[in-house]
Amino acid sequence: MPKLTLPQAGKSAAKATILRWRKRTGDVVRKGELLLEVETDEGLAAIVSALEGTIKEVLAPAGCTVSTGSPLASIEDEAVRPATQSAEKKATSVTNKNVSASKVIPILMPKAGQSVEEGVIVKWHAKPGATIRKGEVIFEIETDKATIEVEATDAGRLARIVVPEGASSTVLQPVAYLADDDADVDAFIAAFNASPATPAAPAAAPPEGAEQPAAELSAPAASADTGRVKASPAARKIARERGVDLETVARGSGPGGRILSTDIPAAGVAARPAVAVSSPVAQGELPAGAVRRRMSGMRKAIARNLTLSKTTIPHWYLSARINAAPMMALYKSQKAKVGCSVNDVIVMACARAIMEFPAMHSRVDGDTIIEFPGANIGIAVGMDDGLVVPVVMNADRLTLADLAAETKRLANQARAGKIENMGQGIFTISNLGMFGVDEFVAIINPPEAAILAVGAVREDVIVKDGAIRAGQTLNLTLSADHRLIDGTLGAQFMARLRALLENPVGFMP
Repeated sequence: MPKLTLPQAGKSAAKATILRWRKRTGDVVRKGELLLEVETDEGLAAIVSALEGTIKEVLAPAGCTVSTGSPLASIEDEAVRPATQSAEKKATSVTNKNVSASKVIPILMPKAGQSVEEGVIVKWHAKPGATIRKGEVIFEIETDKATIEVEATDAGRLARIVVPEGASSTVLQPVAYLADDDADVDAFIAAFNASPATPAAPAAAPPEGAEQPAAELSAPAASADTGRVKASPAARKIARERGVDLETVARGSGPGGRILSTDIPAAGVAARPAVAVSSPVAQGELPAGAVRRRMSGMRKAIARNLTLSKTTIPHWYLSARINAAPMMALYKSQKAKVGCSVNDVIVMACARAIMEFPAMHSRVDGDTIIEFPGANIGIAVGMDDGLVVPVVMNADRLTLADLAAETKRLANQARAGKIENMGQGIFTISNLGMFGVDEFVAIINPPEAAILAVGAVREDVIVKDGAIRAGQTLNLTLSADHRLIDGTLGAQFMARLRALLENPVGFMP
């Protein structure tokens, strides 16, 4: 029985993840007709059929990742023969021969954290028609965690912005398009049955037995479970202009209580009173002097993220006490020269040790493992209302001076509300030593594989070869994902980290 196979969906894409089928079992499909939508490492793509007939069976349901040439569906009509190789080559990422992944590049709302579901465009740094350079900051987004600058991953002409300032979008959905010709953008959007003002269309019913895609192309209404008040983009914009806190607005008139622009009161008018101190709870009224207040967006995000971590990641732990005197001697000798901290020395040692063990610079993704080429290390930064984790990219390639400068810059940016490289880490370091904490256990920052809890450097008695002497010690505790890191590997990593910190000159450039 003939089978529809996945053509190469882009210039170099070897794999694609099925986002949505536009046809289902029993449907008739024509050659050149839109068949399904996929996502590759180059972006979104629409796949057209190279065959004609009735779909007998869907072989790659939504959510599956398949390689180029893999079967997608079988065709029932025995008279239909596989198209020639040239025809399959023509069945590329879009239906219009004048539009291709090389001509139109969607700019997506980034997934800035494991629990982040949507972002609001705070500011566009470029206007339609402008030439964008790779790495250039093109827009800023606000999530329930922070404000983040987003850099361009591709260069080209900014042809169209489809999510304006003040509007929100779910993650991994187009917010703008790069293209030389505006007409190509129209054709590209048309291929996805979406209008220029609405980059995503309602999903067609998936084939029987097919799973819903992980990233839908249509933006669902905001949910109270996301930690954000359910409100339309227009309502959010008007609320900001009028100085109205959405937390004070009564249940909206939209679906599921979603707040619409018409629900926003005049400036300074609260639609509902704050929760009274004496409001009843399940166990009775609050005691005298008790105050009830809403959790902030950051606290809600932390609660979701760490609950996800503890309920889905099999944590296990091991601790080690190291001789900290050599590490402290290096720190004191380099502090005046490069402005480093004790934590910078620990980060540098971790980066070197991590790269010696492939599992330590990897992450679990479903039933696959992603190995990263560098040690992207998150640095836990305490804030007034919680904790954020900016990430030092490729820390293993930095000198101590460069690392010190980068960690300071990232921490300052984080305290100013801009978290860089969020969600790109493979390992986090949480240091409470400056608060006098001797030892603690940290929760893994998903989807990373491990986190290192660092205590305070203490004066201590050290026994070596039967001799007792005064010295300095440091307690380190590793929390690891047992799906990826077993006991032996964790012990080997900690042993290597100990060796580097007890002889830090060995990893200096």
